[in-house]
Amino acid sequence: MKECPQFMDGLINILKPPGMTSHDVVYFLRRLTGVKKVGHTGTLDPAAAGVLLLCLGRATRVIEFLSGRKEYRAEIAFGAKTSTGDSFGEIVYTRSTGELTPDGFKRVIPYFTGEIEQIPPMTSAVRHKGVKLYELARRGLEVEREPRRVTIYSIKLVKWDLGAGKNTAIFDVSCSAGTYIRTLCTDIGDRLGCGAHMSFLLRTGAGSFTIDNSYTLEELIDMSHAGDIHKAVINMDELLAGMPAVMVRDSAAAAVKSGAKLYAPGVESAPGELAPGQMVRLKSSAGLLAVAAADYTEGRLIFKPVKVLGE
Repeated sequence: MKECPQFMDGLINILKPPGMTSHDVVYFLRRLTGVKKVGHTGTLDPAAAGVLLLCLGRATRVIEFLSGRKEYRAEIAFGAKTSTGDSFGEIVYTRSTGELTPDGFKRVIPYFTGEIEQIPPMTSAVRHKGVKLYELARRGLEVEREPRRVTIYSIKLVKWDLGAGKNTAIFDVSCSAGTYIRTLCTDIGDRLGCGAHMSFLLRTGAGSFTIDNSYTLEELIDMSHAGDIHKAVINMDELLAGMPAVMVRDSAAAAVKSGAKLYAPGVESAPGELAPGQMVRLKSSAGLLAVAAADYTEGRLIFKPVKVLGE
């Protein structure tokens, strides 16, 4: 594979189809673009569809600075709890949903909003003694898992479809990275006393990126054949637009690219007020150089590179 050209250093917002793993999509993009370094900003279940953000080339260095907030539309099936939390697992038990109402569902929502604890499912990529949980699950093993703290910002009921042989509801959820929607569905079912599992999942957004501006794999293939795939790439400067920009004099650019601190003489322009520790973009006429933290510990404002992004 060839090295990543500079105009391909960035992010592509992909609409992952169901049936592919996140790594499958990474491999697809590597083959399509010829770029060696490709990484996603958060996995999406093989059966799920929706927004999967892939960073290429040097942009893989800024994944940690991108927002981890996720948006989902999920379908929950009431009356049956499964071993995997979704419709692919074995049924653990079934119970009547005769007493279930939309108001009852809405009453339990407060128990699952804010900062909560979740036990990662055995189908997750969380590691246990160096081995991914889903690999243990494939061997028929189940191990104790430590609860993890996540934040669910909101849950909104979209559609209620219970009765006449149907037992589902659709809801939207906004949450932090690391939240398991299948676990949320299972826990809601436990709270309601009827059991439940996730029967459908669509990621509608990740950070500032939405499904509306995502690309299907077929669209990317067509763009590649036309020589236009670079048009799908969002460059690193735009990715980090939420950070204030500090312009670096060309005479100090080489030092910044080597990881050296940036002092006032090397600053061409900077925002008026920066809080200690605030992350900024260091830029020069040559482009984006580094992500740095503002620091006042030496009695004057300096910038400490946290992640060098230059060649």
